[in-house]
Amino acid sequence: MPKKVDHEARRQEISEALCRIAGTRGLDGASLRDVAAEAGISLGRLQHYFRTRDEMLLFALRYINRLAGDRIRERIEALTEEPTPREVLRACLSGMLPLDDRSRIGLLVGAAYYARAVHDEALRAEAEDGIPRLRAFFADQLRLAADRGELPPERANEDEAMLLISAADGLATYVLLEVHTPETALRLVDLHLANLFGAERPPETGAGRVVTTGGSVR
Repeated sequence: MPKKVDHEARRQEISEALCRIAGTRGLDGASLRDVAAEAGISLGRLQHYFRTRDEMLLFALRYINRLAGDRIRERIEALTEEPTPREVLRACLSGMLPLDDRSRIGLLVGAAYYARAVHDEALRAEAEDGIPRLRAFFADQLRLAADRGELPPERANEDEAMLLISAADGLATYVLLEVHTPETALRLVDLHLANLFGAERPPETGAGRVVTTGGSVR
């Protein structure tokens, strides 16, 4: 068991090294040797944990997504004891945007992964599995909102859920490209939710508040 824990920890450390490269110079052309040097280990040692660049990239993407999921849960828990579906959706959507350095790096790794996955069926399986689950979760929140009288029933469906996901993905890309600022992206998320649920002032705590601290927005 200790060996398994150490093995996982080392893989996470390598993923952190990959993220540091992504944050400073991007991932185009970043080799296993580059990541090994950043992690302070030999290439042979790195290949003990990851045989290929794609294997390393996929693990890093899953690791980053897990951390992002933890941050989103923290945002939801920072809301009221029983957050509304709208608040839950806003927390999720804001968590999908590059609002600080950490989330920006995560999305850069994701972009590198998806660029390769377009031409690789094995890599593509991650998106094929993850997106439907996220869509189903969003649709469940929309149906709950409709049951509570907060949303027209005809808009509580998986198509509407997919539009929310697509809006967040598009805004995230534009923030990475500096077409939009993080503040603008959040404002547009609120506009989309207002069009869906009706006008309402954003929540004042947790994921609902726009706060700039040390270059981050949350």
